[in-house]
Amino acid sequence: MQEGQSIPPSEHSDFVLALAKDGAAIARELTPSEAHQLHMAMGISSEAGELLEAVKKAAIYNKPIDRENVVEELGDLEFYMEVLRQALLITREETIEYNMAKLTKRYGAQERADKV
Repeated sequence: MQEGQSIPPSEHSDFVLALAKDGAAIARELTPSEAHQLHMAMGISSEAGELLEAVKKAAIYNKPIDRENVVEELGDLEFYMEVLRQALLITREETIEYNMAKLTKRYGAQERADKV
């Protein structure tokens, strides 16, 4: 197919179907530890979406921020992150130290252009 040519929907569907991993194969191959880690990562994603919705209501729809809800969602995120860290043998301190080192390397002592 040449650049700029459209792909027929049926061809795209067949292509995607051939690439997608079968759900039964995933279930068969998933270890209990992997399932637990996946559950925690899904929880993080879900709770992040709920936090985003709370902030969106304030930013886009000019509603007062629901602080109680934001605290609840941040708490839920802390829960899922802590359980995932424990499953992967990563401490919260290690996570924070790594993040600080990354940010220091990226920004150093200089002012960010978007903050000036």
